[in-house]
Amino acid sequence: MKVERAKNKFKKKSQKRTQTVSPKNEQSIIAQAAALAEPVCDSEGIELVHIEYQREPGGWILRLYIDKPGGVTLDDCVNVSHQMNDLLDVYLDDIAPYNLEVTSPGLDRPLAKRQDFEKFKGNLVKIKTVRPFDGQKNFSGVLMGISGEQVKLMVGEETVNISLNDISKARLVNFSGEI
Repeated sequence: MKVERAKNKFKKKSQKRTQTVSPKNEQSIIAQAAALAEPVCDSEGIELVHIEYQREPGGWILRLYIDKPGGVTLDDCVNVSHQMNDLLDVYLDDIAPYNLEVTSPGLDRPLAKRQDFEKFKGNLVKIKTVRPFDGQKNFSGVLMGISGEQVKLMVGEETVNISLNDISKARLVNFSGEI
């Protein structure tokens, strides 16, 4: 069964007690998970788009977004999920209870890597910043690309430059999958 841009979730419940996680530890966990996931995805011909580790109403979620030309299938998600379960059990055994989700990026594909901001130039995006610029932290506009460390965004008739370091979240809006 082929799944294009729909979220397919495969969960793994950890058996540990609840604990709090600092933002610094969240980033460390994401970095460790990425180091484990990159070789798995590469070996399967799949791109690791983004990883999130965050608290949600149901508990902690470790979410891997994967993609490949033509879109990911349900089997792709299952395969990566099974391999990651084993690796995470061995190498990330000291984190708070979490659910593992492996999903396609969907219509609102996350932009996480520097090359994403060039690859998806011309598409509509939403960007949230860590600090306000001219009194706002949320921007919507057409991605104009990246120059140096500045993401260029056309908001209405104005070009806004946002430093990569100031972006807390960036996503495509209703991305059709056409590059």
